[in-house]
Amino acid sequence: MKIVPDTDLVDPAHKTARATPFYYHTYFQVILAIVAGSLIGHYAPHTGQALQPFGDGFIRLVKMIIPPVIFLTIVTGIAGMRDLGAVARVAGKTFCYFLFFSTLALVVGLVTANVIRPGSGIHAKIGEAGHHAEKLDKYISKAHDSNVVDFVLNIIPDTFVSAFTSGNILQALFVAILTGIGLALMGERGARIYGVLEEVSAVAFRIVSILMKAAPIGAFGAMAYTVGTYGAGSLADLATLIVTFYLTAIIFVVVVLGLVGRWAGFSILRLIAYLRGELLLVLGTSSSESALPSLMNKMERAGCPKSIVGLVVPMGYSFNLDGTNIYMTLAALFIAQAYDIHLSLGQQALLLGMAMLSSKGAAGVTGAGFITLAATLSILPTIPVAGIGLILGVDRFMSECRSLTNFIGNAVATIVVARWEGVLDRKALAYALSGHGEDPGAPSLTAE
Repeated sequence: MKIVPDTDLVDPAHKTARATPFYYHTYFQVILAIVAGSLIGHYAPHTGQALQPFGDGFIRLVKMIIPPVIFLTIVTGIAGMRDLGAVARVAGKTFCYFLFFSTLALVVGLVTANVIRPGSGIHAKIGEAGHHAEKLDKYISKAHDSNVVDFVLNIIPDTFVSAFTSGNILQALFVAILTGIGLALMGERGARIYGVLEEVSAVAFRIVSILMKAAPIGAFGAMAYTVGTYGAGSLADLATLIVTFYLTAIIFVVVVLGLVGRWAGFSILRLIAYLRGELLLVLGTSSSESALPSLMNKMERAGCPKSIVGLVVPMGYSFNLDGTNIYMTLAALFIAQAYDIHLSLGQQALLLGMAMLSSKGAAGVTGAGFITLAATLSILPTIPVAGIGLILGVDRFMSECRSLTNFIGNAVATIVVARWEGVLDRKALAYALSGHGEDPGAPSLTAE
């Protein structure tokens, strides 16, 4: 979609969208849904738990459309580039960016845990974590099954079609890259197929727009279930850990990613405002995947080429998990401090290295944040893996912060890689972040 930066030339539909009463906007409805769900979960916990299918159903609807959206975006993006060397260059730069900032996030979590020491004074005993034994066994078994080799092999789908049915984003990404390269090598015949896929892509995003209208219902059900199941009272026991994690994530986003944004020529706060609808949806559902299609669409409208968006965003959902990485090292040291276990500088460096490996091995797995933590502790014998039971009751509340941080990190990465490649449309970016870039026909949560 072509974005006209001159406000005098804006299509009348945009003016109508801006004049629409605020209560018609989906993002406002999502806010109400989150508040209503929280109240029901708190005052009627059994009712809140019974509303879980609404949240799960919405997430399943979004996951249903994610593989075709990724496939169509990447195929048309690569086929439109024609220069396959550019595709390899973009992928290489993206991996370098992800590796650096994922490692930086792990270090930030490590430093914060050493400075604030949220686990000091708890003096936990091994048996105190045992009341979650059944759930712990599930996470620990998944952690043992997660390793780098299996993760790499799992990128290759059993069949071409199974890449769209497995729910694994990387399998859809793998098949899409191969198809896009094949299409780019076909010449004139490929150009005809490219035109058809462009039309199909428009249909896919229209479906996303339809599905997003159910976002308030999904957020309502998910929040009611979360509060009804775990209870707001569980937050008090580990308030120091939760507050420390949220503050660390905020500092990472505002300071670290803010400086990256300044270098790339945009304000991180304006980007957050631009993505406010999607962020509210992530908050309500505790899943960054729920807003993945909308993020891809909005990044294109913000001046990032389809080829960049198609590669960076899906890859980021598995390799650029800033919030998850902060959580891993912070939570690991919290458990060590709770058990009065002193870790030397060398042991903390080993923890950092193990966290880097295990975070890649469990990427794309449901509950990846908790599973990667269990995987890291199972490799590092100094900290008892059963200690994760201390934070299992509040993990869901920290999962929301992980998802939000991951989401913002991937949005920033997309813009940075586009600028790095010299293909970022700065006028379109400035126009979108100014608040005038809304498209009432797009699958966004900020306009109807």
